[in-house]
Amino acid sequence: MKLTDTIIDLIKFRTETGNAAEIDKCLAYCEKLFENSGAIVTIFRSEKASPVLFIRNVESNEYDALCLGHLDVVPADDAMFNPVIKDGKLFGRGALDMKSFAAVAFNSMFYVLENKLPIKFAVILSTDEEKGSASTHAFMDAHPDLKAKIVLDNDVGGDISKLVTKCKNPIFVKLIAEGKEAHGSTPWEGIDANEKLMMTWHNIRKIYPYLSKELPKPSDTWFDTLHFAKIEGGQVSNIISNHAEALLDFRLTENSTVENLHKNLDSAMVDGVHYIIVSESTPVVMDEENPFILDYKHFAEDILGYKIDFEHIGGATDSRSFALRGSIVIMHSGTGDGMHASNEYVELDSVLKIAEIQTRFLSKLAKDLA
Repeated sequence: MKLTDTIIDLIKFRTETGNAAEIDKCLAYCEKLFENSGAIVTIFRSEKASPVLFIRNVESNEYDALCLGHLDVVPADDAMFNPVIKDGKLFGRGALDMKSFAAVAFNSMFYVLENKLPIKFAVILSTDEEKGSASTHAFMDAHPDLKAKIVLDNDVGGDISKLVTKCKNPIFVKLIAEGKEAHGSTPWEGIDANEKLMMTWHNIRKIYPYLSKELPKPSDTWFDTLHFAKIEGGQVSNIISNHAEALLDFRLTENSTVENLHKNLDSAMVDGVHYIIVSESTPVVMDEENPFILDYKHFAEDILGYKIDFEHIGGATDSRSFALRGSIVIMHSGTGDGMHASNEYVELDSVLKIAEIQTRFLSKLAKDLA
């Protein structure tokens, strides 16, 4: 396959999360791409989630390595599904997040097949990562014994000079405030749920401070953060609100626990307000001295021609599902910008280099495991 052509083809599919018809067209394209290649291609389907593309060179529950990612994208104007190459940059929805690297995963699979590498290798691509990865969870639940020694994860940002070794734990919490309706002209006869919500918000902010581009950036950002993602309260202007809700997005480091979060939230509640943990996960933390990670880093530095740094990020990654099953997760992405924005692009040279790093790493892995 021609890597750049495949990326362009993938971007043209309008695989916005939930667009089932277009997602199915993209999956059919991927199936056809591997016709007569020797790969085993399955589209996993679940009643509760969108499909997952599962490609492997052998049937197994234990893989030596696999590439993990997604094919869905966030919404965009029509023009962004007509990719453009300019000054070495490929512009289009999904160019950086992450159709370029889905194509890199395909390239790695073809490399393993064509060179008959004696490793068990797979590619897993979900189709609803942008809205919570229910498909990945359904896939993993349906394959409880599925494991991989190494997981190659390219869905971690946009800087090829950084090798990510830590991702925070995303936890979403719903605050619910209950009040009592009354006419807006007689507030003493009601209980304002909006006020209750804001009082609790103020208490929480004493523990998790407000951060903004308008404020000085902390010198070290590896600490627990919180942003208020959604706020709803009240019906009309002249009625005291009897119900209000807020969705909170916590990102916890590996030094924090959900139990401690509960303690902090419990201490911040005021009468009439309670909370629900909507979803929780786990941080992904890798040993920077792990020999496989150091092997990968060596190949990256050799191909790039300069030293690369380890990095910690606040974003979540689907590879946490495999980290919980004991995988060594190698998190590395190409360079680009505009993720989820109207100017999304990836530097094509960085994509080609990621592809080369992966194939050289897989060749070395095959020799080491022989």
